[in-house]
Amino acid sequence: MKRTSFITLTLLTASLLASAQSLPKTGDDFGIWTDIAVEKALSKKASVELEAEYRSEDKMKQNSRWAMGVSGEYKITKWLKAGVGYTFIYKHNEKYTYHYDAPNKPNYSKPNKYAEFWGTRHRVNVDLTGSLKLSDWKFSLRERWQYTYRPEKTIDQRYDFDKDRMDGKRKTYKAKSKNQLRSRLLVVYSKKGLNIEPYANVELYNAWSLEKVRYTVGLDWDFIKRNTLGVYYRYQDNSKDDDDTRDTHILGVSYKIKF
Repeated sequence: MKRTSFITLTLLTASLLASAQSLPKTGDDFGIWTDIAVEKALSKKASVELEAEYRSEDKMKQNSRWAMGVSGEYKITKWLKAGVGYTFIYKHNEKYTYHYDAPNKPNYSKPNKYAEFWGTRHRVNVDLTGSLKLSDWKFSLRERWQYTYRPEKTIDQRYDFDKDRMDGKRKTYKAKSKNQLRSRLLVVYSKKGLNIEPYANVELYNAWSLEKVRYTVGLDWDFIKRNTLGVYYRYQDNSKDDDDTRDTHILGVSYKIKF
């Protein structure tokens, strides 16, 4: 009963409805991330996984992302495995334009136009993960190449801050693609006979320069055979990522079933 109540409360919290914003956001944000996955072993070396995900932002007042993905892993050696995946993303977007105090110097305190819309993205990734076990500790390094394609999107109108009204004009955001290298170092404490595994990791996002860093601590609990419930705290430091403009504190909940 306690487990059921906890999961229900988490899902209700994560389903808060959106609220409109009229000014650029400042300061750190807070959001809830949840995901559920089903993993199927094809052999001792290969497996496939289906995953669904939900995210919120703006201190949980805005639904920010829904996603579904499929991935596969193959164990090349005892210490090395390869992975490949595809994710379909439906993401909330906010776009601002600003007045300029001087050429190439936008004044971020003086917004000009604002647009809010939902758009789709297609993402593929390929990765290699090397691991090492020392007593009850597991160390791994994952290098992942990630390619994201955002189709062209046309919206009806934007908000004009100068005139304090919608501008009544259509705006087209051109198709865009992005390559990133994600490097993640993970440490897990895994003691035989213990059904809880605490972990910590740091992940760097690079696209010709460092764009984002994620710091995560959490634990996975095998509360039923082949069923794992995970909880984690994540701090996301957005240095230059144009999709995530604010640093973010994240509370995450995950659930995985293995067959």
